Amino acid sequence: MQYELIIFDLDGTLADSFPFFVGVHNRLASRHGFRRIESSEVEALRGLSTRELMRHVGLPRWKLPWVARSFVRLMHAEGQHVAPFDGVDEMLRMLDASGVALALVSSNSAGNCRRVLGEEHWHRFVHVECGASIFGKRRRIARVLEATGIRAHRALYVGDQLTDAEAARASGVAFGAVGWGYASFDALLAADPDHAFARVGDLRGLAGCREALWLLECLA
Repeated sequence: MQYELIIFDLDGTLADSFPFFVGVHNRLASRHGFRRIESSEVEALRGLSTRELMRHVGLPRWKLPWVARSFVRLMHAEGQHVAPFDGVDEMLRMLDASGVALALVSSNSAGNCRRVLGEEHWHRFVHVECGASIFGKRRRIARVLEATGIRAHRALYVGDQLTDAEAARASGVAFGAVGWGYASFDALLAADPDHAFARVGDLRGLAGCREALWLLECLA
């Protein structure tokens, strides 16, 4: 269907921040008292849900806000190399040109999101909700719907984690799983998403029939 609103997650969906996360994980573990992980474990751990991963490393939920805050600060201080995935620039331009409304719901800070996306893309979003709890995105999606006036069944949330799928369904919006983020694609497919995108370029199909008009305008 042609959606009126597409809401994006940032980390692992638009921004290639997973290598940075892996690189600072053990520093966060030492600082906040949970288990470090070895590089050989990383791929297998991508198949776990956020709750399963937290149990695996011994991270209680009450500590999560402090860990998330530390990650955001480290990314601000040391994550200047984190950038959008290849193809994201073209995809966002195409969707914006098609007339669909774009929004952002992220656990990362507004400052980090804006720096990674750049001013051109930042201003493409009609509404932004940053600093969301990993388990609190449902409320942020609801705020986007209220701010835009678009009904839930006409909206799609695109993300890379099972918590994103849960938030979308709890909000009544469709969920689109991406195959290049933090969680493994197989784990996301097992959650039966409404849409699955194996490559960034696949997201351009959300522009629907308007994509052809956009291409003609670019070639004119």
